[in-house]
Formats: sequence, C-alpha cells, structure tokens
Amino acid sequence: MNDEVNYDIRVSVSTQYIEAESNSEASRFVFAYTITITNQGKLSAKLLSRHWIITDANSRVQEVKGKGVIGEQPYIKPGQSFQYTSGTMLETPVGSMQGIYQMVADDDHYFDAIIEPFSLALPRMLN
Repeated sequence: MNDEVNYDIRVSVSTQYIEAESNSEASRFVFAYTITITNQGKLSAKLLSRHWIITDANSRVQEVKGKGVIGEQPYIKPGQSFQYTSGTMLETPVGSMQGIYQMVADDDHYFDAIIEPFSLALPRMLN
C-alpha cells in the first residue's frame, strides 16, 4: 500500500491580530490562529500531540509541546475536517509559526502532519 495515500493530513491556517488584547508600548502583540485539519487519506487518524515553533522578529523562539489541541485529541475520518482556534503572544508586531501534529492511524501507524510556516503580522504590516 502507498503510505502517502493512507496517511494524508492537510493543515490550513488563517490568522488574526487581536488589537483589544495587545499593547504595543508593552511589546505585547496577540494573535489568534484558526487551524483546519483535513484527513485526505484512506484511514481515520487521531491527533495525539502538537509541537509548535514560534519565532518573533527578534529571532526569539518559543517551543510549545503538548497533548492534543485545545484539550482535545480529535479523531478525524477520511474526508472530514477538525477546526479550532487558539492564540499566541509575540514581543514584536511580526513573527511566524510552524510545527507538527503527531498522528496515529487506525492501523496503529504513527506519522507526522506538517504545519508549514505561516506569518503572524499586524494588518498592513506585510504586503
């Protein structure tokens, strides 16, 4: 069997600057991100854990590791999606995030779903 067909998790991201919770004078820039995880493979899979790498414009790196996402370990069937919103704070008005979700399929195969780098930036900061 072709592993890529059995284990195909796609991750899409949208971001939003949260001005009401931010304070530029205190170097506090808050962002929300909405993640959509879609199972395009042939087997159902459960999200076990996450590993985020968050980098601000000063090259300060934060790593966040943990079980599941937002207190859940979603089980995603083929053709289905799971969506959630979370947030992060940076000390600069621009930064980026990337990461990995560790997944396990119904056949007990463990694999990683890659979260490609995405930007966090104040509106109209990056054009």
